[in-house]
Amino acid sequence: MVKSYSKNANHNMRRPVVKEDVVHYMRTHQKPNEGHLAELEAFARQENIPIIQHEVVAYFRLLMQTLEPKNILEIGTAIGFSALLMAEYAPQAKITTIDRNEEMIALAKENFAKYDVRHQISLVEGDAADMLASLDEEFDFVFMDSAKSKYVVFLPEVLKRLKLGGVIVFDDIFQGGDIAKPIQEVRRGQRTIYRGLHSLFEKTLKHPDLTASLIPLSDGLLMIRKNAEQIDFD
Repeated sequence: MVKSYSKNANHNMRRPVVKEDVVHYMRTHQKPNEGHLAELEAFARQENIPIIQHEVVAYFRLLMQTLEPKNILEIGTAIGFSALLMAEYAPQAKITTIDRNEEMIALAKENFAKYDVRHQISLVEGDAADMLASLDEEFDFVFMDSAKSKYVVFLPEVLKRLKLGGVIVFDDIFQGGDIAKPIQEVRRGQRTIYRGLHSLFEKTLKHPDLTASLIPLSDGLLMIRKNAEQIDFD
């Protein structure tokens, strides 16, 4: 019997840490946005437009500088905040971002015209289900922040366009904890999202040709790495 951990163990290591006070700490103690990113963050908060939360912003800064992606695909532009964030911290990258919401497209175009100083970002207008088929280039990083029930629908086409060793990050995959509940406890209006996310997890988390990680930042990230040229889901 191992005795060394019975009395001396750090039991705090076994407690979940993503509590409200910890989330507040992450959002208030990491480097704030500056300049146009701070302006866009304030605008999004004022207009109740969902953009990535600050703990994800901090993670993306590190991720962009570490991975140094050259060709980024984003599905879900909104006002262009995350595309401009990635452009700032991956200045060598070309970024293609897709959205179908006309109001968001108009705002994103205005923001890109003002702040995309290196002309890194190309905005593709339309439904990603249709637009993905028109893309004939390869990407080494993909950020998915669109309709959550569609993630699993977009996945095969995205993987076809992802380079070997490339990374996909899916945003908001915990749905406020709903994904851990039985479906009967989930509101009926949210069950399509619930089913879509569980289908995504089933296809990715234990796939032999993908490395996957669930990351408890904001409403959860799923991060996967492509480890084979051809990814089959049979």
